Amino acid sequence: MLQDFTAAHNVKMVIVAIGGNDFDFASIVQSCVEDFLTSPTWWKNYCNDDSSVTADFTAANVAAVRARIATAYQNIRQAMRNAGYDDNAWTLLVQNYESPIPGGSGFRYSESGFTRQSTGGCGFWNDDADWANTTALPTINGAVFGAASDSGLTNVKTLDVASAFTGHRLCETTDDLVENRYSSWQAPDAVDGSEWIDQIRTVSTAGSDYYVQESLHPNYWGQLAIRSCVRRAWNGGTPRGGICANTGSGLLDGEPRMTLN
Repeated sequence: MLQDFTAAHNVKMVIVAIGGNDFDFASIVQSCVEDFLTSPTWWKNYCNDDSSVTADFTAANVAAVRARIATAYQNIRQAMRNAGYDDNAWTLLVQNYESPIPGGSGFRYSESGFTRQSTGGCGFWNDDADWANTTALPTINGAVFGAASDSGLTNVKTLDVASAFTGHRLCETTDDLVENRYSSWQAPDAVDGSEWIDQIRTVSTAGSDYYVQESLHPNYWGQLAIRSCVRRAWNGGTPRGGICANTGSGLLDGEPRMTLN
C-alpha cells in the first residue's frame, strides 16, 4: 500500500510506530488488571512476575522482536525504492510509545477497593504501574529505537513521545474524568484537565461507543497531541527528530500545545 501510494504522490516523510503488539501489550494489560481485581490489598498478586508476562521480556524475546522491527523498517525502505525514491529523498520518522499510566504514587485513586478500575479504568497495583514505567516501556521503546540503528537505514529520525502525555495520563492526580470537571470533552479547557488515554475496558462494550482494544490507547486529545508532535517533526518540510512534550495550555491549530526538543 505504501509503495502504491508513494508512486502516485510526492512523499517526503513516512512515520512508523510498530512493535508494541509484538510484546503482547494487550495480554499484559489483561494480566495486570486481572491480578488487581482478584487479589486483596494485604496479599497483592503482581503481574510483573507472572510467567506469561516475564516471557515477553527475556533477552532472547527482546532481541527477536527488535530484529523483526528492523526488518519492518527495511521493508519500508524497499517499498520506497520500488516506488522510485532514492534513500536521501525521504525521511523515516520512527515513533516510540507514550507512557499511558503514571507511576504508583501518581494515581488519584487508592489501591484499596475497586474504584481504581470501576471508576478510573486503571486497575494496576502501584508496583505494577512502577514496573510498567521503569521496565516494560523502556524495554519496548529501546527495541523500537534500537531496531532503527540495526536496520542500516541512513535517513532515520526518531520521535520520542514516552513522556508526551505526562500530566494527562490515565488516572493521574493532575487530571480527571471529563464528567467530573466539564460539560463535555469539547468544553473550553477540557484538553488541559482531562485524560488523553482511554480507560481499560474489561467487559463487553457491545452497544456502546467503545471497543475493548482501545484500552490504554490515546483518545481524541491524545491522538491530536501525537499529531502535533508529528507536525513539529515535519518541521515545514525539513524533518527532524527529538523529544515531544506538552508545554502549554489550550490549543494551537486545534491540537494540544506540544514542543519538540
